[in-house]
Amino acid sequence: MKNPSKILSIVAICVFASLQLFAQTKVTAIKAGRLIDTATGRVLENQTIVIEGETIKAVGTNITVPAGAEVIDLSRMTVMPGFTDSHVHITGQSGTAEYYEGIFRRTVMDEAVSAHIYAKRTLDAGFTTVRSLGSGPFVDIALRNAINRGDFPGPRIIAANMYIGSTGSHGDLNGFSPWLGDRTPPEMTGLADGVDEVRKKVRYLIKYGADVIKFGATAGVLSEEASVGAPQYSQEEMNAIVAEAHLHGIKVTAHAHGAEGIKMAIKAGVDSVEHGSFLDDEGIRLMKERGTYLSADIYNDDYILAEFAKFGTPQKIIDKEKLVGRTQRENFQKAVKAGVKIAYGTDAGVYPHGWNAKQFAKMVEWGMTQMAAIQASTRNNADLFGMSDKIGSITAGKYADIVAVEGDPLKDISILEKVSFVMKGGVVHKTASGKAAR
Repeated sequence: MKNPSKILSIVAICVFASLQLFAQTKVTAIKAGRLIDTATGRVLENQTIVIEGETIKAVGTNITVPAGAEVIDLSRMTVMPGFTDSHVHITGQSGTAEYYEGIFRRTVMDEAVSAHIYAKRTLDAGFTTVRSLGSGPFVDIALRNAINRGDFPGPRIIAANMYIGSTGSHGDLNGFSPWLGDRTPPEMTGLADGVDEVRKKVRYLIKYGADVIKFGATAGVLSEEASVGAPQYSQEEMNAIVAEAHLHGIKVTAHAHGAEGIKMAIKAGVDSVEHGSFLDDEGIRLMKERGTYLSADIYNDDYILAEFAKFGTPQKIIDKEKLVGRTQRENFQKAVKAGVKIAYGTDAGVYPHGWNAKQFAKMVEWGMTQMAAIQASTRNNADLFGMSDKIGSITAGKYADIVAVEGDPLKDISILEKVSFVMKGGVVHKTASGKAAR
């Protein structure tokens, strides 16, 4: 053996460095009075949660608190895993500009400089992971990366970036003179037509960091194209979008209001359907057969009808919303009763970020139990996101994403709109007093 003393010195240095790293790992113990176990649907009393760094180390009633651990007393509160939202527009918010000013006078730069504000409001509301389903070019990807670097606080972001839509669709700018022109470079939009183009657009988005793909299977509400629910891609185009994304291991969701477009998207193999307003019995059957999630934004109608006229929104858009709202809720109720898998998706950004929890009460009003609604925002979304090993329950080995409220949300679900404590990845962002930690 050559120079054994040198080898031993190197080993000693490595061991010392490892011990120093271990010593620097923060250990926290949370005393939880009531813990909602979203994995089993049970409520556990007097639990101790031990956290090392960003990860839950142990959970139980007979857990010894490690020496030197910081102890957080939530013994008078109800503790749950961090909430998640499967449908937000984290980089923008309706009502921050008059309708036409937002379209013609503001740019993607305006979107970028305010996005961090909405991210912080979302985290403070207890939502520790979200899917961003449509932003200006690369804004949600840059926001995700900045949060991951620790530049500022925000939820974990699964970014779709640009919404893929056909020419003249809900994803295009409609209702204006063609003489206005469109000088945006094609690669900086989500517009794509035909099988080859949609495949290329999926590849382009994945190349530049998209975690999930979103496309417009049907028309929509908050745009000036005429239909609410007509299909806006052919079956072949939808098939190509989903196949290309899945080839890369990326999940796909479809914006879909109309019954026919919903069924086309399900047949194409999407992982979830957003909105689902005119979902019919055949669509429900297909969703159950294929395990497709329904992510229905059933609080939105209240806010749009109450507030959007004040923003200068054209009356024809508000009239479209009147066609959708109650029908969407009734079909959501049918889907719940039939056993369709339900995700928790709000479309936050249409209404103010930080209000994400307002949908819990609507989900209970329209057919879910309180526990099932909480599980939709935790266990179910974790499955949809492909993150069941990381989030969705307070379980050893998962991220220490933890929220707490005063009172019992299984008796009054609206309590979840007033989260008092927020921890994401072992870092406290909101204290038990309800104040921001930083």
